[in-house]
Amino acid sequence: MNTTTTIDSSETKTVLLSKKGMKELRKSIIQLEHDLQTIRRNLRESDKGLNHDDRFARNELLLRLETAQAELLDKQYTLNHAKLIPSRRARMKVAIGSVVDLIDQQGRLISYTIVESIEANPSDGRISAASPLGSTLLGKTVKDMVEWGNGIQRNTFQLIKIT
Repeated sequence: MNTTTTIDSSETKTVLLSKKGMKELRKSIIQLEHDLQTIRRNLRESDKGLNHDDRFARNELLLRLETAQAELLDKQYTLNHAKLIPSRRARMKVAIGSVVDLIDQQGRLISYTIVESIEANPSDGRISAASPLGSTLLGKTVKDMVEWGNGIQRNTFQLIKIT
């Protein structure tokens, strides 16, 4: 789950996360903190030898350290600006946090949860509100027809339930 956030003090955007998304973000931060400790330990143990292989290995560790630190800062920033999706809100229209049930033209039932991009995972049934399907669903009501496609193939779904 790689994200890039530009930090601008004049503009802080609140990120709405589900309980699962918040838990995954915290878990990811803990894992990154652990990874950083391991990398730092390996750097201390590494020999500042003069041979090429030692320098290469040390440079690789330094690069991993820098990457992990940047990712950790980004995730901590996101967590500091994250709020849980409100549990009580009108379920008349699709919004971030809505679980939608759709029926395709073959009669198959498909269920998605609309989430912020940071916690999107389509294979787990969580699609981003910024994705083509997610953005099409926002604001829709039960019984609306939803058309979505990739330019080559168009799919039509009927929205049958919002929870």
